[in-house]
Order: sequence, then C-alpha cells, then structure tokens
Amino acid sequence: MSLPLQTSALLQSARDLVKALPADGVLLLTETALDWEEVERHLIGCKLYAASDKPNLLKPLRDSEAWTVIDLDPEPLPVQERLSNALLNAVSTETVQPGAHIVVLYNGIATMEDAPEPIDSLSVIHLGEHLEPMTNQDLRKLGKGVPLDVLRAVVDLAKEIGREGREGHPIGTILVVGDVKKVQGVSRFLNFNPFRGYTRQERDIRDRKVREQIKEIAKLDGAILIGRDGIAEAACLYLDVPTDGIGLSKGLGSRHLSAAAVTQHTKAISFCISQSSGTVRVFQGGELKLHIEPLARPHVWQPLRLESQESEVGGQ
Repeated sequence: MSLPLQTSALLQSARDLVKALPADGVLLLTETALDWEEVERHLIGCKLYAASDKPNLLKPLRDSEAWTVIDLDPEPLPVQERLSNALLNAVSTETVQPGAHIVVLYNGIATMEDAPEPIDSLSVIHLGEHLEPMTNQDLRKLGKGVPLDVLRAVVDLAKEIGREGREGHPIGTILVVGDVKKVQGVSRFLNFNPFRGYTRQERDIRDRKVREQIKEIAKLDGAILIGRDGIAEAACLYLDVPTDGIGLSKGLGSRHLSAAAVTQHTKAISFCISQSSGTVRVFQGGELKLHIEPLARPHVWQPLRLESQESEVGGQ
C-alpha cells in the first residue's frame, strides 16, 4: 500500500521542520490506514507519535520501538479536540514535555464519516503556549461576580471530580455558581436536597472536608448549586432552561448544553465535568470561557493556533 503523493510530501515537510526548528517530534493523528513502514522511512531520525480514535489502525505500531501509540476514546469529537486530547495524553503520561514543540500531521478538512481523507494538513504546536499552569489571571477572565477564593475552591473541586471520579468510577456533573435565586427559578429538584438542614459552615466549599462530601453527592443525578459566597445551596437540580442559540463543538452532549444555557439565562457561572474525559469546561454568558484538563496539576488548554509552514519557518 503506497502513500498518496500529498501525504508523502507532507511527511517530508514534517521531517524538514523537525530539523530546521528544531522540534521534539512528529505526531500523526490518523483516521485511515497507512503504510507505516513507508511513513517511518519518510520520518527517519524523528521521534514518532501516532494517535487515533480507531485502535485497529495503530495495531501494527504497538510492538514497534520507533513509535509511541496514543489511544483516543472513540467519541465523535472535532479534529482540534482530538488533537488536544492526544497531546494532553502524551503530556500527562510524561512521554512529551509540557514545553515541547510538536509537528502534527492530520486530516483538517471535514469529510464524510464513512470516507475520511488521508492526511492533508501540517501544523506546528508549541505546547508551552497552549498548556499553561492555571493562575488567578485565568479566573479573573470570569469577572468579579464571584470572589476569587470561591472560584478557586470550585475549580479545585471540579478538577478533582474530573481526575478522581468516585470509588474508581468516572463522574460527570455540573457545578453552578452564583445568582442562586434566578437559577432556582429555572430549575427543579430531581430528588431530595442533600444540603437541607446543614449549617452554613457545614456547606462552605472552601473547607476541604466539605468538598470531599460534595464529591460523594456529585454521583447523584442533577446539577449542584453554589452561592457566590461559597455556600452549597442545592443539589440534584434539573436545569430547565431553553438551549436555543447555544453553539457547542460536535461531540458535547446535553449536560454541556444545559451548563451553557443556564449561564445564558442567569448571571451564574457553570463548571461542567465530562464523565468520559474528566475535562472541565467553564461557561459564562452562554459561552465557553475556560477549558481545564484534569492533570496532576490543573492546566488551562488554550485554543490551538494552527500555523502554516511558511509562518513557522519565517521565525514568528
């Protein structure tokens, strides 16, 4: 099986970039079967990574010393999100350093699901620009509606839920912060309120012991509502809000849609934890504001800036 001429040319360009920049390796994000021996010949001398949401495509590489295989969950995610997940997987397993420069080859043009195109795009990703330690400056992007100490406590709670789950099982949930009365007006209880009858001190999420208890409550269906003062007010809430006009990436489901919508109709901020990946997405005003990955240390994944070969070689 020979490679298409276009793919061969892109592979050669990737090898040239690794030498010229220099870069730390080449990542192939593939949707189709490739002649891996020929790919390897084109990229000789490069550190090689391969990622796919179709495990069978990478089967020939699993016993190869030349390749590092990165498996992705078989979810219908946009290419940029699959690329982000592949790089984050490599960083979290310490196969790639957070400040690395990676040349990426992938299919960047939308195609029919049953007839994907071979590799058609090349980008250079500077992980130091996209994988940054979370700081108070990131949280200040959310405005002054909620104090920083409360936002920090909610972030800690959300990323711990995303990273740890509960009792070995992944958990997906929504934490809604602020504008309590209005949020209560557009929601209803799915079950009893587990916070009812407890004192304010026993519901203050800035207390680590309280956060541990809330992680247990997060296993229940429904959203958790927290006041701007850090006091947990309610749980098991169904967010009954219109979702018209909410635009989310393909692959994000009803939980993310509700998390975004409640912030469009109230002044609250919502933190949606993905059950499948543990990723925390922060919504405000109906829009995605922050994207936090559940690594050992919380990080914000900045939007990928896909750069052309020309701009990269030009010394941008």
